[in-house]
Amino acid sequence: MIKAYLIDLDGTLYHGRHRIEGADKLIHTLNEQGMPYLFVTNNSSRTPQGVADHLNGMGIPADASQVCTSAVAAAEYVAQESPGAKVACIGEEGLSQAIEAAGLTLTDDEPEYVIQGIDREFSYHKLTKALRWINGGSKSVMTNPDLQLPSDDGLTPGAGTIGAAIEAATGVHPTVIGKPSSIIMKSAISRLNLKSDEVAVIGDNMRTDIAAGAAAGCETLLVLTGITTRDNMDSHIQATKVRPDHVFEDLHKLIEWLSQTTSQASKKG
Repeated sequence: MIKAYLIDLDGTLYHGRHRIEGADKLIHTLNEQGMPYLFVTNNSSRTPQGVADHLNGMGIPADASQVCTSAVAAAEYVAQESPGAKVACIGEEGLSQAIEAAGLTLTDDEPEYVIQGIDREFSYHKLTKALRWINGGSKSVMTNPDLQLPSDDGLTPGAGTIGAAIEAATGVHPTVIGKPSSIIMKSAISRLNLKSDEVAVIGDNMRTDIAAGAAAGCETLLVLTGITTRDNMDSHIQATKVRPDHVFEDLHKLIEWLSQTTSQASKKG
C-alpha cells in the first residue's frame, strides 16, 4: 500500500517558469488526502527554500522541509560516510549551503572529498584544481549526471557535462547521487521513515525519475508531461530496462487515479 509520494519537478510540475496544467491541483489533492510527499530534484543550484519559493511563485504549495535536492543528498551522503569531513565544492549556492548544513568543512586545502554540481562559473582553473585534488586522493562525488539543462532560451550544459570533464581529466568515476542513482531516492525515503515499497515515484523521465524509483524499489508513476512521450517511451524502456508501473497522459489522469486509489483504500479499511 502506498503511504507517500516522491515527486519530480521540472517536466512533471513545471517547465522552467511555467506551471504544467494540473500541478497545483495534484498537490492540493495530496494535501486533502493527508498523503505525505516530498519534492525530489536533481537541481543542485537552488537551496530547498529557493525551490519552495519557485514552486509557490507558480501557485504550487511547497515548504522547504518538503524539498530534497541532489545537493542536500550529496552532502548528507558524505556526512554519513565521514562526519565533519573536509570538502571542496565545485558548484553554486545550493551546494555550498548544503555542505555547511551537513556539518562538513568547506576548504580548498587538501580536501577529503570533492563534491561537484552545476557550476555556471566553471573554468579551466577549477578543472585543474579538481584534477589535482582527486589525483591527490580526494574522493569524487557528483550531485547529478544531467548532461543538459533546459533554460528559457535553449539548452545549457548540466552538472554531468562538467563531471564528464573532471572524470576525463582524472580517470576517476565519481559517486553519483542524483537520479537515476537510487542514493537520492533512499535519502528521501529515509526522511519519510517508510519502506521503499510503501513509496511511489511520480516523474516524467524514464531515464532518471522512473529508473531511480525502480532502482530504489518504489512503485513508479510515469506522467507524459515532459521528456518521455508515447512516441519515445519504448526506446526509453529499452535503454533503461525498466517499465513504469503506471502511465498517465497528464496530471489530471493521475489525479483521477489517486482519488480512485484513496477511495478503494478507504473502503478496504
